[in-house]
Amino acid sequence: MKADQKVEAPAGGGGKKLIIIILALVLVLGAGGGGAAWFFLHGKADAEDHDEAPAKKGKKPKKPVGPPEYVPVDPFTVNLQPGESGTDQYLQIAFTLEVGGLEEKENIKNNMAKVRSRMLLLLSSKHAADINTPEGKVQLAKEIVAQLREPFEDRGSQQEIEDVLFTSFIIQ
Repeated sequence: MKADQKVEAPAGGGGKKLIIIILALVLVLGAGGGGAAWFFLHGKADAEDHDEAPAKKGKKPKKPVGPPEYVPVDPFTVNLQPGESGTDQYLQIAFTLEVGGLEEKENIKNNMAKVRSRMLLLLSSKHAADINTPEGKVQLAKEIVAQLREPFEDRGSQQEIEDVLFTSFIIQ
């Protein structure tokens, strides 16, 4: 080749094809990277929502799914607070506790004297008019759960009481 000769690019648009290939490659890589980032960020956020949310809200983590455990509480009768009429009224009640597992079931059974004592104190403070309605019974169930979740021992952990199921509820 002589020094005064010029080298020319081949005709046919080879440069345009290269640009299109590079742009397609950039788009594919960008979409793949964005999809991977979304997957990992959402996957991590979902795991944190399921694992850490109860701890952040002060709740215990959820238990493994399984059949519920129940502890029946023998029926008992309490005097209710006198109503407007001044007559004595009684509550005969029996209920079953839904608890967090077999270990909790044994704990409740072993402390049944404390369970019954707490319930007698709570129930004897009620008026018949307060617990005679469906809403009153729901509120009473919430109060029973709150009372029985309190630790049986000083500095002990809370009991895992999930629900109260009334099996007998008679006001006379």
